[in-house]
This record gives sequence, C-alpha cells and structure tokens, in this order.
Amino acid sequence: MIAIIDYDAGNLNSAYKALVHLGKEPVITREKDSILAADHIILPGVGAFGEAMKQLRAFGIPEVLREAVGRGIPLMGICLGMQLLFDDSEESPGASGLGIVQGSIVKIPAADGLKIPHMGWNSLEKQKESRLLDGLADGTEVYFVHSYYLEPGKEEIVAARTEYGTSMAVAVESGNVFGCQFHPEKSGSRGLKILENFVNA
Repeated sequence: MIAIIDYDAGNLNSAYKALVHLGKEPVITREKDSILAADHIILPGVGAFGEAMKQLRAFGIPEVLREAVGRGIPLMGICLGMQLLFDDSEESPGASGLGIVQGSIVKIPAADGLKIPHMGWNSLEKQKESRLLDGLADGTEVYFVHSYYLEPGKEEIVAARTEYGTSMAVAVESGNVFGCQFHPEKSGSRGLKILENFVNA
C-alpha cells in the first residue's frame, strides 16, 4: 500500500492518478496506523513552507513520518513536500522543517530575464547513480513550479541538479528518503518512470 499524506496542503489528485495509472493502489490518509502500515509514503505539497509545517504539526504527522523513516519505510517528498524534509526555509524564517535530511531551502536568485517562479520544463543533470532515476538518460526533462530550492547539507545526497540562474539540487536520495523538487506526476512517461522506481525501491 502506498500512503499519500493528506494535510490540506497538497495537490493529491495528480499523484493519486499517476499511481493508479501504474497499477498501484494508493491511499490518501493522515492516520498514523495507515501511514505506518504503508509499504511506501509520498509527501506532496503546494503552498508556503511555514503554513505547510503548521498543518503537518496540527495533524501530528511529523512524528509519524520520522517513525516511518526509522522503520525503513521509503518516503518521497514532491515539490514543497521535498523541501519540508529539510531543516528550514528562507520562505518562512523561524519555521522548522521536518529535519529528516540536513539542508536549507533558499530563494532562487533574481536575474535579468529570469522568471520566478521557475515554471516549465527543464533538464536533469544526473549527479550519481540512483534508484530514483534508474533508466532515465542524463538530460531528461521534467516539469517544475517553484520559487525556492535546496542547498543540501551533504552533496552526496544529490541525485540530480538543474540549471536555472544557478545550479539547483532537484532530486535527492538518502537511504530510504527520496525527494523531487519537480513534479514527476506532471512529467509524462519520464515522471511515471520515476514514480515506478520509487515504489519499487
């Protein structure tokens, strides 16, 4: 069973439909027992970092996710969901993230001709062999919508980067924790391959 975390701050339907398309049986839930019974967990997210963390705490989800990771259950954050896995964000000063992986979220620097949010297709520059990106060619394009990006605490967790005014870490893998700054569920067949890789991890 694949648990998609419902905390009133995520675009759940597109992830749900993508997993169903892959022949999986996802469950949208915020219940501790369901989350801890899952084979895989997906943390989606749209909106602001601080408000999303407030919602997660209101439902008691941070402790459950940390317990799930400790039990070895694979967890993947998507877009804001990936950012929430880390320590903090410039978007919401003073708000702590989940702290499951070390790193901070920073704003994409302004530059002439650069539109923020970064919205549209961009190519992945693979940094290492990873289970998440297995079978995807270097330069594969995926779909982004974001204004902030990750500065990782340790470079070795970075599976892929992309260039958009600066080099941004956009896919991470650390043990049983995975993250995509982009939207695999909106990236066509290549995104479905990434989701399939995750649920087979």
